[in-house]
Amino acid sequence: MAWRQRGTNSLRGLMDNLGSSSSTGGSNSAGGGRGIVGSAGTLLALGALAVGVNASLFNVDGGHRAVMFSRIGGVKSNVYNEGTHFLIPWFESPIVYDVRAKPRNIASLTGTKDLQMVNITLRVLSRPRVEELPRIFKTLGIDYDERVLPSIVNEVLKSVVAQFNASQLITQRERVSRLIREQLVRRASSFDIILDDVSITHIAFSPEFTHAVEAKQIAQQEAQRASYVVDKAKQEKQSIVVKAEGEAKSAEMIGEAIRKNKGFLDLRRIETAREIATIIAASSNKVYMDASTLLMNVNDLTPAQEDKKR
Repeated sequence: MAWRQRGTNSLRGLMDNLGSSSSTGGSNSAGGGRGIVGSAGTLLALGALAVGVNASLFNVDGGHRAVMFSRIGGVKSNVYNEGTHFLIPWFESPIVYDVRAKPRNIASLTGTKDLQMVNITLRVLSRPRVEELPRIFKTLGIDYDERVLPSIVNEVLKSVVAQFNASQLITQRERVSRLIREQLVRRASSFDIILDDVSITHIAFSPEFTHAVEAKQIAQQEAQRASYVVDKAKQEKQSIVVKAEGEAKSAEMIGEAIRKNKGFLDLRRIETAREIATIIAASSNKVYMDASTLLMNVNDLTPAQEDKKR
């Protein structure tokens, strides 16, 4: 009986130990589950915070500006410069503008003062006025240049070109360009648009007018050539007349000299012989000539001697 009693006590102690072990294991499992759930919650909270912070920030790149639209108050009057800025997610959204000067070519077909059609291409360098970006967004939107520039360029071109003839558009191009620039700058400023440069890049007339101008230039060149030929003929005629008058005057003077002095012919004969002798002496060839060839025939009587003989 004592042995049975000891066995019963031993079995009861073993059951108590198993029960306590089970209780301890259950407590540890519950604690581990609560730790995993806590870590997951922390990660979710951090993720939600990161998403919220990211949604609350926006960047404005270099050469850009931004205005803010609020679902409650509409477009705000502030202009946001380059950098990172805060906003209220869902309630506010930024509108970013490129404020750098942008080139744009605009072509327009218009008429001149003498009713010639001309196609003019204008290069415009434009940018928005930064301090007026909220008003630009309210009145014109993002594509403000698309809405404004084509219409005012066509209007100004038609107004200015109509003041000049077709030929004046070429000869007075600088003046035409200056008038277009002044009027365009004034018209664009009323829309809060700044024009840094306005220049005429191309002027094209109708084929008929171009052919007419070419024909006129050819006719002018031919007329100038004919005038030159006429002037040349007149000058040649005048030269012949002057030469003939000079020869006649020379002959008259020689005749007068002969009448006054019979030895004039002898003097001229001697001068001519001297010139011939000089030319022959300068030649490399040896030439033998008699006195008659040199006009120095001493055997002939001179006019003065003939007069004395008579």
